[in-house]
Amino acid sequence: MNTIPPLREPNGPIEAECAWIGADLAETPDAWKSSWSKPEVAELEEAAAAYLATGKDIGLMTKADVPLPGLADRLDTLRRKLVDGLGFEVISGLPVETYDQRTAAAIFCAVGAHLGKARSQNADGHILGHVRDVGRDPNDPNSRIYQTNARQTFHTDSADVVGLLCLREAKEGGDSLLVSTASVYNAMRETRPDLASLLFQTIPTDRRGEVPEGENPWFDIPVLSWHEDRLTGMYQRQYIDSSQRFADAPRLTPEIVEALDLFDETANAPGLSLKMRLAPGDMQFVHNHGMLHDRTGFIDWPEPDKRRHLFRLWLSVPGDRPLPDIFAQRFGVTSIGDRGGILVPGTELKAPID
Repeated sequence: MNTIPPLREPNGPIEAECAWIGADLAETPDAWKSSWSKPEVAELEEAAAAYLATGKDIGLMTKADVPLPGLADRLDTLRRKLVDGLGFEVISGLPVETYDQRTAAAIFCAVGAHLGKARSQNADGHILGHVRDVGRDPNDPNSRIYQTNARQTFHTDSADVVGLLCLREAKEGGDSLLVSTASVYNAMRETRPDLASLLFQTIPTDRRGEVPEGENPWFDIPVLSWHEDRLTGMYQRQYIDSSQRFADAPRLTPEIVEALDLFDETANAPGLSLKMRLAPGDMQFVHNHGMLHDRTGFIDWPEPDKRRHLFRLWLSVPGDRPLPDIFAQRFGVTSIGDRGGILVPGTELKAPID
């Protein structure tokens, strides 16, 4: 079924800081949680206000537009932690309840601009995403799961780093889950190395109707790639399954399905993942190449102005790892610092505030 030969595999278990175990990190929250200081919040607010006063679209914001000299060292350390260290961080302390949505968006995009370059998250060119239930059917093959209240399942996004800013939380549920891709692989390699090996073969993934010019409505890429001594994941099980709606897409063999089932089962194994609840004002940044993320299903508030709502950024980060050429199918190019996102004919970048 493969049109491209399988990439090579690691010759042993992955040993790296990003190969963490959730149960261990649950006992050491200081390793991945921090807070903004009052002077840092003031600097973010001042930079956002200055940018908004220019009248320019937040989607056009660059690092040079929003100087943050007092935060430069901290944000550089965060970027290195994402790409070369633990792979994620949660930062609390932003008083979003005192902001309008333009101010919250400008602050979030300012932080993002100092970490990397914002990428389009959909065919409409939105660099600022809105994660909330808008009533889409999770079983519709053209729906995006983040627009429903259903559990997402562990997956990656099509960018180097995904960031979230929580504006409001759900009445019940909606917790964030993270798991190390390396730890999932290590566990599979120990119990079923034959199935772990199959994850390095190319398999189809549905583009869900967002098709770049000249491309198929699916792309072929391995779940796991071993490139320049780094293990990189690209995974969205619902999109893999729905690729089979296309008659010309490669078929998923029973062996591949068994491997995917074990991958999901392992990611959900007790103690392997880390569960957290993002509160209003929390920012979470996650390195897609080394982490899988998920969200539990939720029950929302009946009042529209209280319903769960998060901003989202996709970022291409300078200094990140090289990616194999096969990623160009999804990322457009693999050039470090300028890759990822979804671009189709007519896409214009913008940041819708609501």
